[in-house]
Amino acid sequence: MTRTTIADNATIIVGAGYVGRRVLKKQHGSAFGLNRSALDAELPAAVLDLDTDTALPIRLPESYAVLYTVAPSAEAATDVRLEKLLQLLLPAPRRFVYISTTGVYGDHAGNLVTEDTPTQPKSKRALLRVAAERALNSWGDEHGVDIIILRVPGIYGPGRLGVDRIREGLPAIQEADANPGNRIHVDDLASCCIAALADNAPAGIYNVGDGDFRSPTWFTNEVARQSGLAAVPTISWADAQKEFSEMRLSFLRESRRIDTCRMRDVLGVIPRYSNPQDGIRASLLS
Repeated sequence: MTRTTIADNATIIVGAGYVGRRVLKKQHGSAFGLNRSALDAELPAAVLDLDTDTALPIRLPESYAVLYTVAPSAEAATDVRLEKLLQLLLPAPRRFVYISTTGVYGDHAGNLVTEDTPTQPKSKRALLRVAAERALNSWGDEHGVDIIILRVPGIYGPGRLGVDRIREGLPAIQEADANPGNRIHVDDLASCCIAALADNAPAGIYNVGDGDFRSPTWFTNEVARQSGLAAVPTISWADAQKEFSEMRLSFLRESRRIDTCRMRDVLGVIPRYSNPQDGIRASLLS
């Protein structure tokens, strides 16, 4: 296998999908993508399938950083994809940025949670993320790698507004039963990733979010309004437990508000779309 040589001090983006691809484009010339499927020809990238491949398609430089956006496999007991990658990163990077989830905090009855709030994951996907965070931190300690964990809520942006669900008339939880919303526009998340990759960004955990806690029901109806569609029908929590999938219910059972002061004050990222009305509008125009 012919392996691409990566320039020194480059950023390697593992998982150049919805978020990673935006970072790759913003860091054009200093970043290289590794993705499960081929990317556009103009983007510097190679194919890496962490479920099947046993070697990297690139030659690692002496100094580099990693942004990792790949979700754990739901079929495994641990994050075997991340574990495989860590075994292949020789020499180790100077910095590793990992996209985790705010789901690791579990349910806090709508109260504010900070990075110092203990994790109490309930769902399997959150349990996998907590285990991955711990394994990554241990690996970082062993190899002298700065680890930054971005705990991310729901991501929205162009093509990810749920417009098709609105057109289908699928119901949402009535506002009286809705939980606080935590979300981030994809471009603001990309800005967080780039800030976290900078050598002067302190290692550690950062909550990510726009700081607006209006409910998912409000968000859905605002998308409908700006799209010129009818508001979605709403149902009670009791009826939702009969109609919604278990996956959707698992999100709705947990309620929290995510504190993002550290993202703003330490990482230095002020979301461009702190008002999701603006983010929705920009997404519909893209």
